[in-house]
Amino acid sequence: MTGVHVAAVSELPVDEQAEPTRAERIEALRRRIAAVPARGEVSRPAPAPDAAQGPPERLLPLPRPLAELLPHGGLVRGTVVSVSGATSLLLGMLASVTAGGGHAAVIGHRRLGLLAAAEMGARLCRLAVIPDPGPDPVAIAAVLLDGMDLVVLGLGGASVPPSRARAVAARARSKGAVLVVTDGRWDGVQVRLEAQVNGYDGLAGPGRGRLCGTRLSVRAHGRACPPRTTRADVCATRGEVTWASDRRVRPEIVSEPDRVTL
Repeated sequence: MTGVHVAAVSELPVDEQAEPTRAERIEALRRRIAAVPARGEVSRPAPAPDAAQGPPERLLPLPRPLAELLPHGGLVRGTVVSVSGATSLLLGMLASVTAGGGHAAVIGHRRLGLLAAAEMGARLCRLAVIPDPGPDPVAIAAVLLDGMDLVVLGLGGASVPPSRARAVAARARSKGAVLVVTDGRWDGVQVRLEAQVNGYDGLAGPGRGRLCGTRLSVRAHGRACPPRTTRADVCATRGEVTWASDRRVRPEIVSEPDRVTL
């Protein structure tokens, strides 16, 4: 997979005379959202072959190995999901959602690999990137939930107070969007997804110096998901990146302590 990172493709408008206030930033975002076609106003192309999705009115699609890991076979609209670990996990989400006709926004990820996302099948015309959201990225995410199917929020190591997290989660439910939080603490998420790189497959050819596959171990757990793990191969072949399962989903078994008979 490529390691090239592309610069931001979208930034907030900045007044040349003075730094915009928080209210001005939010109003500018509202104007941008108003210009985005509403869900269903544009025809949706068929999802990528490796994307498994449930009913479109309820779920957002995911690469098949990830979809098989979750109880409902995709990201349930109106929920908050935590993602950590290998970046391929986040890129795969963005690729599946935008390839399926959805709109996504990424907040606070300055080094997002847009080229890698495009190789996975992401439609960059349906992806908004706000690399530098200012001092209050949560407020920007709350606004974008009104016009996006998927909003990825990088917290930069911050911890969101439970009362505010509940308010934003309620907004996600009312708007039917999925909020994905990374790099920080957010209490009350429905599902936590953790990805770890287990290894890499060889080079695509002599002297090319390019990896052709990454082996991942992905774990899902949370209030809406019993602990389960799976392994997936993210493979680069013929100019595109695909996901493939190499093992079945395995539920985690919690052993009970040995009983002592008196």
